[in-house]
Amino acid sequence: MSLKQFVPLDFDVFAGLDVDGSGISVTYLNHQGFIRSLRIPYSADNLVNYVRKHFPGQRVAFAYESGPTGYGLYDDLTRNGYFCIIACAARIPRVPGLEIKTNKRDSRKIAESLRGGQLNSIHIPSPEYRNLRHLVQLRDTYKKQITANKSRIRMLLLFEGIKLDTPEHTTPWTKSFLTTLETIPCSTVVRFKLNSLLSNIYYNKEQLLCTMRQIRPFCKENPEINHNVDLLITIPGIGFTTAVELLARIGDWRLISNARQIACFLGLVPRESSTGDTIRKGPITCAGSSRTRNKLIQGAWAAIRKDAELNDFYTRISSSGNRDYAKKKAIVGVARKLSTRVFSVLHNQKPYVIRKTVQTEPNIKTNPPQGTARNVIEQNVCFTR
Repeated sequence: MSLKQFVPLDFDVFAGLDVDGSGISVTYLNHQGFIRSLRIPYSADNLVNYVRKHFPGQRVAFAYESGPTGYGLYDDLTRNGYFCIIACAARIPRVPGLEIKTNKRDSRKIAESLRGGQLNSIHIPSPEYRNLRHLVQLRDTYKKQITANKSRIRMLLLFEGIKLDTPEHTTPWTKSFLTTLETIPCSTVVRFKLNSLLSNIYYNKEQLLCTMRQIRPFCKENPEINHNVDLLITIPGIGFTTAVELLARIGDWRLISNARQIACFLGLVPRESSTGDTIRKGPITCAGSSRTRNKLIQGAWAAIRKDAELNDFYTRISSSGNRDYAKKKAIVGVARKLSTRVFSVLHNQKPYVIRKTVQTEPNIKTNPPQGTARNVIEQNVCFTR
């Protein structure tokens, strides 16, 4: 469901909500000023009944911060016909130097920002995409636990001075390596700790496998999600895992109006501090989910090996300036281009076709002129989450 554009003059009362697990702090304002503040139990029914009793016939708009309370309150309010905004907490205007923070003050700040038209709603995913996001987050949690336990084992071996013969430049965490860890000689306490860490790895691997076995059937049972996954994996560098991650985060592709929104949503656009004729661009904003962004950047390394056009772009950018920095900037630029391909595939609902030939400008130099790298990433356009 797409949100209509919020126009403050279309409403009579503005309700700012500060929501937590135990209750809701509400502040009501109108165009003339403050009405009242109160604290009620956490329930959408309480809000709806209060509004219908005290503001009959008036148009009421609600707003609250995104957070652990999720979308339940939003669903209940919109189901009753009320307009509601879930605002990104980091983008709610704040008064500098204010040293007092209470739920009542926060709710009033939200109501004032809503009345002033300063709030933009985050992207509200449909129930299907919410469930997919739950599964994807669970999978990433298990992977993070596996990585953390591997790091703890390495630090334990280093601390105890235990060295194992493993080939250099290879991943040591093979089945035979884990078996070796189960039998290496060490003290009783170290053995107990090592076995506990290994048990955590085995457990999280098993749960990770079970989660993946839930994700695949879930995608197949939802025709739209399954179709979009099949489309995304036609893009070089994007496999099933990355495709599902992107869909879980982006949600309904129909709410996306242009490719720059996805790049901004993934934090692949540059910071900018410009004034007058002076243009200053910095590193990428790193907004949104770091896990999704990292997966797309990792996929970019595979993409430049399969797509000649992306490889040509990477080569031109990486050959300019400092070698290490240019490579990092180039691969982020490739990830930015992948986000454009993601939008194109979803928007057109057609699979991606790799060009067999690369059309490049004649007389292109090894070191591109100043400003070429600037075109790697386009201007920052907000796509709120």
